[in-house]
Amino acid sequence: MDTTPDFDMLRLANQCVELVDAQFGRQLDRTVDSLALLDEVCAELSADEPLRGERFDLWWELVGAYTGQVAVEAYGGHWIAHERAQGAYAVAISGIVGFPFGVADQVLSGEPYKSLASFAHALPAIIARSGPLAAQ
Repeated sequence: MDTTPDFDMLRLANQCVELVDAQFGRQLDRTVDSLALLDEVCAELSADEPLRGERFDLWWELVGAYTGQVAVEAYGGHWIAHERAQGAYAVAISGIVGFPFGVADQVLSGEPYKSLASFAHALPAIIARSGPLAAQ
């Protein structure tokens, strides 16, 4: 992936908003607080049985894009290609790289103690602790 996917990620984030509204009757507003609501939706998606195949792939793409877009908009970042984001993109915010698709994978797979909301809420503290990197 050689290009910055800002438009594609925004499009996918908007599709996530539409699908969550259509299937769950919940409104996501692309704020950090809305990620807690998306965490609940993800838990409901896999409540009966784990997501698999194309259904997992669809939700992984939408949830990862939405989570990253929320972080980009909330903290002034942008999407980047990154070697650790195999098959996806990462977000760069004040010199910090975050992997929203990795978190989406963990949440949708039902990994304990993983949260989309925690990913976004932790970023300001990580940026603050990074010291001189945040100024770059």
